[in-house]
Amino acid sequence: MIPVCEPTLKGNELKYVTECIKTNWISSHGKFIKEFEEVFAAYCGVKYGIACSNGTTALHLALVSAGIKEGAEVIVPDFTMIACANAVIYSNAKPVFVDADPEIWCINPDLIEEKITEKTGAIMPVHIYGHPCDMDSINKIAKQYSLIVLEDAAEAHGAEYKGKKAGSLGDAAAFSFYANKIITTGEGGMVVTDDKKIAERARLLRNHAFTPERFVHEEIGFNYRLTNLQAAIGVAQMEKVEKLIEARRRNAKLYNEFFEKADWIITPSEKPWAKNVYWMYGIVLEKKSGLNARTARAKLLKKGIETRAFFYPMHLQPAFRKRRGIAGIEGDFPVSTMLSEQGFYLPSSSHLTEDQIEKVAKAVLSLKK
Repeated sequence: MIPVCEPTLKGNELKYVTECIKTNWISSHGKFIKEFEEVFAAYCGVKYGIACSNGTTALHLALVSAGIKEGAEVIVPDFTMIACANAVIYSNAKPVFVDADPEIWCINPDLIEEKITEKTGAIMPVHIYGHPCDMDSINKIAKQYSLIVLEDAAEAHGAEYKGKKAGSLGDAAAFSFYANKIITTGEGGMVVTDDKKIAERARLLRNHAFTPERFVHEEIGFNYRLTNLQAAIGVAQMEKVEKLIEARRRNAKLYNEFFEKADWIITPSEKPWAKNVYWMYGIVLEKKSGLNARTARAKLLKKGIETRAFFYPMHLQPAFRKRRGIAGIEGDFPVSTMLSEQGFYLPSSSHLTEDQIEKVAKAVLSLKK
């Protein structure tokens, strides 16, 4: 079986975790937390990093720290993981969904302005599968309407837009370090920003809003802390971040070469202004192929190849359709619907071998025979 994705733990991860255990620094205090925050923020090209328990809590923390108020509306892609919309709801705000761009699968900037109302407080661009959004267009709209821009860069460690790293392209950004991410801590996340006020507030709220008078709390905070054990893994991962990214890009190059002549397969794009890190290498089956993603994935599984379905559109989520107060859920979302029906991603681990990629690619091509 070739798994769809595995963590690559071939550096100092064990050494640093062992140090935590030997020194008893295993909770949310310890040197690795500060080091991880600093090295990751610097890598993104911003001043501040606030480590937290996972990518979803990073999104929630970024939203509330940036000042999103109860009842506000937040523009969110329809084609994304549900954590984005959930984090908005956790903030007592309302997600408003926008269809995907047909080429890069990220939020379509041309459709954002029509969803803006007097209640809109922020736009949450999500760099889908490692390709950055069209940030100039998004930031232009945000500036015109005085909106906050909060990047969801969970899938885009090291991705670049016009030479700038994901995480440095808005007011703040949220990252995930789940086990399948390019940089992993098993579970974990981080808010990054250049805004000192957002950083200070995120750091306060992350830890129950403790004040100097420790058990006196002026407001409601959260337990969104990361452990020193997890941060130790993150520090080790950052020592080889460029190698891990280049491995994902190598995977994509090899897959692209195999699928180049298959006119019934849509492969991931990379715009001239972008550096796609191909967190997951996804393909979309053209309708003319006569295949659908569900059947294709079942056939690949029989050949020992694990795949994963694309995201299910937010406007079709049962949890949202039966919930009152979800704005922007009606209407047509043809691109995100098509991607969900016809797309899936292939094995994408950073340590895949060329032989494994060849096996996967040939199995995919055999679906049409």
